Amino acid sequence: MDFDLTDEQATIRRAVAELAAKFDDQYWADKDAAHEFPTEFYRAFADGGWLGITIPEEYGGHGFGITEASLLLEEVAASGGGMNAASSMHLSIFGMHPVIVHGSDELKRENLPRIVTGDLHVCFGVTEPGAGLDTTRITTFARRDGSDYIINGRKVWISKALESEKILLLTRTTRFEDVSRKTEGLTLFLTDLDRDHVDIRPIRKMGRNAVSSNELFIDDLRVPAAHRVGEEGQGFRYILDGLNPERMLIAAEALGLGRAALRRAVRYGNEREVFGRPIGKNQGLQFPLADSLARLDAAELALRKATWLYDHGRPCAREANTAKYLCADAAFQAADRALQTHGGMGYAEEYHVARYFREARLLRIAPLSQEMVLNYLGEHVLGLPRSY
Repeated sequence: MDFDLTDEQATIRRAVAELAAKFDDQYWADKDAAHEFPTEFYRAFADGGWLGITIPEEYGGHGFGITEASLLLEEVAASGGGMNAASSMHLSIFGMHPVIVHGSDELKRENLPRIVTGDLHVCFGVTEPGAGLDTTRITTFARRDGSDYIINGRKVWISKALESEKILLLTRTTRFEDVSRKTEGLTLFLTDLDRDHVDIRPIRKMGRNAVSSNELFIDDLRVPAAHRVGEEGQGFRYILDGLNPERMLIAAEALGLGRAALRRAVRYGNEREVFGRPIGKNQGLQFPLADSLARLDAAELALRKATWLYDHGRPCAREANTAKYLCADAAFQAADRALQTHGGMGYAEEYHVARYFREARLLRIAPLSQEMVLNYLGEHVLGLPRSY
């Protein structure tokens, strides 16, 4: 086994860290408090060419794999930007994968170069209030009308919808009760987010407030058939292509956030003196932080194996789910311990660990809960009966 990064990967990590460091914790605290999209940060990474890291070179990207993308997002989160920073570019980094693999040449030519330059914001419309994680139960429906589709429905927890020009939208084109298999009859579109037919309502939430989460009410949205990704009825299969990489990228973001929290805790443990000595000298604080370091390091190894397998075309669902589970837990534990190390000051926004804590908590829920990861491992790896 070779645990070294390639020269190219090491360069990516170093360059991303240097660029992200230009946006300090106070920048992110201000953006979060104001519920304001981090335009300057996003623009800096777009101008640096980083948004196209996985886009094929023929469309202006770099054509790198998921390992390089995970290194990028890990460093972005580790800079102190956390999930606000990572979520501002997450979909650009890999969310267009279904379009790259299954989209028409016209759809790719029209959209992928604009993703690379940062000119095009796209949101991902899958989750619905009545379906949750049971994607096959979505009810947003696309009815064929000549050369177009007319779409009606409702989506929830749609990140970046306020900033987005387009939406990668999963719909039903055959109703659930009319299909022989529940994964059939789902169709994917990449289309304009027409405000005349889509009402976007921001959701007030606990954290990661620099990047909006929204509820969408879709009313007679007319979509050209040319905006369909691949074949009608095959949308579920197309989004499955991106699930394992998404879990790896979320794992990378969690890992970076955990590192940021631990760094803050160690600094405070060295600087803060109580009873005439640094509080980090007390084993009651030192041991939990050392334990978090070990857990973050172990989670990183699981992530590196997962991305290596994916980039080499190997099966990786077990490893992708495991990496998401371990990184999310390690990040939350590190953030919780960082807050505890700060004592009462951890509850104050000026020390930033409260923001880390709120964002780390999200990672145990999204894009799928820790419990759903265990369901997958129990059924598909251990061979236990399906539990849901």
